[in-house]
Amino acid sequence: MANKRSSGILMHISSLPGEYGIGDFGKEAYNFVEFLAKAKQKNWQVLPLGITGFGDSPYQSFSAFAGNPYFIDFDEFIEKGYLRKDEIDNLDMGKDPKRVDYGLLYKNKMKLLKIAYRRAYPYIKEELYNFYTRNKSWLRKFALFMAIKEYHNNISWLFWDEKYRRINTEEVKNFEKKNTDSIYFWIFTQYFFTEQWYRLKKYANGKGINIIGDLPIYVSEDSSDVWGNPELFYLDDNLIPITVSGCPPDAFSPKGQLWGNPIYDWDAMEKDEYSWWVKRFEYSLKLFDVLRIDHFRGFESYWEVKYGAKDAINGQWTKGPGMKLFNKLKEELGDMNIIAEDLGFLTEDVIKLIEESGFPGMKVLQFAFDSREESDYLPHNFNKNCVVYTGTHDNSTVVGWYTNTDKEDVNYAIEYLKLDSIEGVNWGFIRGAWSSTAYLAITTTQDLLGLDDSARMNIPSTVGGNWIWRMEKEDLTDEIASKLRNMTRIYRR
Repeated sequence: MANKRSSGILMHISSLPGEYGIGDFGKEAYNFVEFLAKAKQKNWQVLPLGITGFGDSPYQSFSAFAGNPYFIDFDEFIEKGYLRKDEIDNLDMGKDPKRVDYGLLYKNKMKLLKIAYRRAYPYIKEELYNFYTRNKSWLRKFALFMAIKEYHNNISWLFWDEKYRRINTEEVKNFEKKNTDSIYFWIFTQYFFTEQWYRLKKYANGKGINIIGDLPIYVSEDSSDVWGNPELFYLDDNLIPITVSGCPPDAFSPKGQLWGNPIYDWDAMEKDEYSWWVKRFEYSLKLFDVLRIDHFRGFESYWEVKYGAKDAINGQWTKGPGMKLFNKLKEELGDMNIIAEDLGFLTEDVIKLIEESGFPGMKVLQFAFDSREESDYLPHNFNKNCVVYTGTHDNSTVVGWYTNTDKEDVNYAIEYLKLDSIEGVNWGFIRGAWSSTAYLAITTTQDLLGLDDSARMNIPSTVGGNWIWRMEKEDLTDEIASKLRNMTRIYRR
């Protein structure tokens, strides 16, 4: 990809319009692909597609492999007779087309998926078994974990009955034998998630559009990965994390960010030749054409904080695996289309790791306009091997930034990008990204639409009110497609 100049849009599946409470793999996803093609975009970037847990964050998933059942298109189930339209209409999945209500989805969309499973199983049990067999290395642990979790009223596995907290106990083996129905429900969700996703990806690829996925560096504490592979994490004898992830205080967060994910036991992973990572990357690179690695600097050094800490102030930097991991991945998987999310505090060692990997880093245009000093995020400082964003899911929208940022910095952006009211602030930023030397330029749908911070996707270090924004069906017009197509032509993307 590094030699091909192109552009695209960051739009998570959950933010697509649609009838069933959250964006999904149905007709509106295909309409979005049509919009991308009309606007001559060659890339669609999504956030992690994993099944969401605490805080509804796609970066806190019950599995590093499993997909989110909320994204399954119900229209296919109606066509196949697994669900009736009146059954769907009788259950509330959210009345506001601009917002996702995760509480209602958890209550009612899962209920409908179980009805569909019971009706579908007699007809597709052979396909489900074959799918399970092909994916057993991760699917067994995930489906078993979710079934036992449900048996324990969905509390974290750290609080399960002691007999179920270790995967190889007799109780777990007996549970697996006696509860095939509840286990196969989760296999069913993954079968349809995978079938529908690959169909959508094939359609996008057929239009010349790459899918850029997102790989979170960490997995959730409450996940099948930690429960099923405790030897690969830094846990005590009672399987409680000793330290957890985060990042230190900075200008944006005076107490740092306490993410709370368990820390990997990198020594154990090295002894195992990083086999879990090889499987994870291999699977992810089938799901996506390009993979953005979240918090890439954590592979060089990561900030760890004692388990139970209230914030991330009192932590320490600890060395990660560095190029040993990526050399092994390249040895096993060959060349990989990777984007390194290299934002945050970068030391010389982190910069060296990025250079040695050869992966393009990220430039966020909103970070460029510090009126007091020079910035690596200013387009005149870019090299070609990078990806420029107007903003990301963790930032304000461009309009939100313009409204709330220090006046001197805003004035510098106005001067630098020649922003004016005729073109609009958002289009000025898009032009700044598209005209840069970065081989790939990405804008968010929110910035394309010129929305303020009421459409912001996430505020880091906060829980509640995040990941809920949705686009409306009529938002992406032919006029916007034409404008973006023209800009893409001008800057040869």
